[in-house]
Amino acid sequence: MNIKKAVFPVAGFGTRFLPATKATPKEMLPIVDKPLIQYAVEEAAKIGVEEFIFITHHAKSSIDTHFKNNEKLYEMLVRQGKQDLANSIKHIGGAKAKFISVDQGEPKGLGHAIGCANDFIEEDEFFVVILADDLIFNQGPNILEQMKDKAEKHNKQVLALEKIPEKDISKFGVVDPKTIDGRISHLSGIVEKPAASAAPSDLAVVGRYIFKKTIFSHIDNENAGKNGEIQITDAILSNIEDFIGYEFMGDRFDCGSKVGYLKANIAYGLQNTEIRDELKSYIGDIENL
Repeated sequence: MNIKKAVFPVAGFGTRFLPATKATPKEMLPIVDKPLIQYAVEEAAKIGVEEFIFITHHAKSSIDTHFKNNEKLYEMLVRQGKQDLANSIKHIGGAKAKFISVDQGEPKGLGHAIGCANDFIEEDEFFVVILADDLIFNQGPNILEQMKDKAEKHNKQVLALEKIPEKDISKFGVVDPKTIDGRISHLSGIVEKPAASAAPSDLAVVGRYIFKKTIFSHIDNENAGKNGEIQITDAILSNIEDFIGYEFMGDRFDCGSKVGYLKANIAYGLQNTEIRDELKSYIGDIENL
């Protein structure tokens, strides 16, 4: 299975991070020394994605700018003997990477955002959708590598699943599994943001999807739901027999929340050899307060 295209819904306003996101897209907020959206692009590039489709808003031009080559900056860094830094800003996403921006217009929900990519996906083509707010840390194969393997083995579209504590169940779409085989769930339904007492399981859908072109025919742009939004859950439900859920291996950081964002910076900082020791020392000092 070749997956060459990834869709990134990035049109939201990031209101939970105001005023920081008044002029800076939340996807451009850094985790240590790299913006969230770059982690997402690099994750997709690892499975062979070459076409990166941003479903965006006209006020978010800094995302486009970030992925354009800056030859003047590159050459300056080389002249200063900072080759590692120069390499870090060249060909983000790979030498063959192609970046496309599509203006969503009015934000009308995740289903509508994904639907905006319809014209760029070929018949019978598989593609991935990444919600950059969900930063996934893996020691081994990344989450998309894991999901692609399951899509190939089962010839199905794949939803990323995570076991969620009872107190957080009502924040997620929760799957109703017919059967569970290890980390694979064969699905009979999804319940959107149920009360914990009504949830069919503790397995929630999080921000990674492998879809086929056929998903677009199930997105109903005419019948918006709550708050006038068109949700992707409805499209999945109308074609649920073609999906499996996969409980991925790795740690997810909800960078759409302030606490999750800070946790991600600490976790990734502890993986960075340049700052790890000083950060550990500082954390120790905080614990002793």
